[in-house]
Amino acid sequence: MLTKSEKSFSFLFVILLALEIATSSFESLSDLNYLAKPALLISLIFYFRKQSSHLDKKMRLMIFLALIFSLIGDILLMFVSLSANYFIGGLVAFLTAHIFYVLIFLKQRNPSKNGLFFIGLMLAYGAILFYFLKDGLGDMLIPVIVYMLVILSMATTAFLREGKVVKNNYILVFTGAILFMISDSILALNKFYQPLPFTNFSIMFTYAFAQLFIVFGLLKQR
Repeated sequence: MLTKSEKSFSFLFVILLALEIATSSFESLSDLNYLAKPALLISLIFYFRKQSSHLDKKMRLMIFLALIFSLIGDILLMFVSLSANYFIGGLVAFLTAHIFYVLIFLKQRNPSKNGLFFIGLMLAYGAILFYFLKDGLGDMLIPVIVYMLVILSMATTAFLREGKVVKNNYILVFTGAILFMISDSILALNKFYQPLPFTNFSIMFTYAFAQLFIVFGLLKQR
């Protein structure tokens, strides 16, 4: 499924992910996390730029912007201990990234695919998640609801691409969208419900591979 260049980059990406998890998990290495965390998306942006010359210019720009806003979100979330405004900024940045992904996926939607059952699953998932979050949201109630609707829309539009794009493209992008949703769910539960164990690992692992799979999938347009 993966090309030689994808395998080589994946090896580098996993090393960077391991460094990010290590530097965020051990206090003695915490200063290095300011380099390790952005390095993940920066490497992916450079890889995408190098490999995406065959894509339509508008599609290429939207993917690039989704990655840039994700990088901005990563950077802002590193400073949440200084001010709650950094969390709001990170939320807006990732919301923007998700909207770009939704627009990208909608351009490749299969109009003959019935998504009602999957939409029902996503709404049920969102309702269950909201049940656990609602008491801890406070002033963040509306922003979190909006964010949840957008991330569920991203997963749904990724699902609706089946049959319109090549199989490898579909599988990688859909898997990435689901991982992104899981990563955001863990982050939300950890912040607004109760602290969860191993969140340094679980959030970054699902997030990093979400971005990697989406980019790998979208590059498979040929």
